[in-house]
Amino acid sequence: MSGEPYFLVDDVPPSGSFLLTGPEGRHAATVRRLRAGESLVLTDGRGMRAAATVIETGRGELTVEVGSAEQVPAPKVRVDLVQALPKGERGELAVELATEAGVDAVIPWAAQRCIAHWKTAEQRARGVEKWRNTAREAAKQSRRPYVPPVAELTSSATVVDLIGAATSTLILHESATGSLAQARLPESGNVVLIVGPEGGLTEDELTMFRTAGAVAVRLGPQVLRTSTAGAVALGALGVLTGRWS
Repeated sequence: MSGEPYFLVDDVPPSGSFLLTGPEGRHAATVRRLRAGESLVLTDGRGMRAAATVIETGRGELTVEVGSAEQVPAPKVRVDLVQALPKGERGELAVELATEAGVDAVIPWAAQRCIAHWKTAEQRARGVEKWRNTAREAAKQSRRPYVPPVAELTSSATVVDLIGAATSTLILHESATGSLAQARLPESGNVVLIVGPEGGLTEDELTMFRTAGAVAVRLGPQVLRTSTAGAVALGALGVLTGRWS
């Protein structure tokens, strides 16, 4: 199923004929212009997927023949990204790249030095919705059966709680003495990956997170933007933890 386009449904239907309607049906019929005999994949975004073949096309909908569904196992090591709010559209870029790199969940974080701020309830709701839509589309584009959930905007105090509940927590920090490649990583469980804002973490934040059990690591000699650092680290973790094996 690696080459077929993915389409999200509430629940993967049983084997047999199925009418794909709504936004996904319109996209398949009018944007992708799928025709009878072409293949696609239906997924619920929670790991269940099934191959399907187009039987008939309509106006903004497709009738497909669905094959047997399968549950794709989640990785033994999951990675949750705590992403400080980047400025402008770089927030959506960070989510898009992290989703393509296999992130399991995204937690927007209001760090002290963030240039962007979601101050009002309306701004927070709009920002989270943009990130969720980005994760959804990036998951389909990269043909992932899992759509990573995007949490509500998180404070540093809540990040401390996440660190306490995680198997391991890594802070990407340019001044760290140890590299990500040298970090002790679990064979299973939950890794929290913290990416700070453009201005970096404050000493208070770094001390708070380290006290809670987080370890600061560097990716390499280059200093990456906050919008790209998470995806690069996820790629490294994909190899180091066997997530990509």
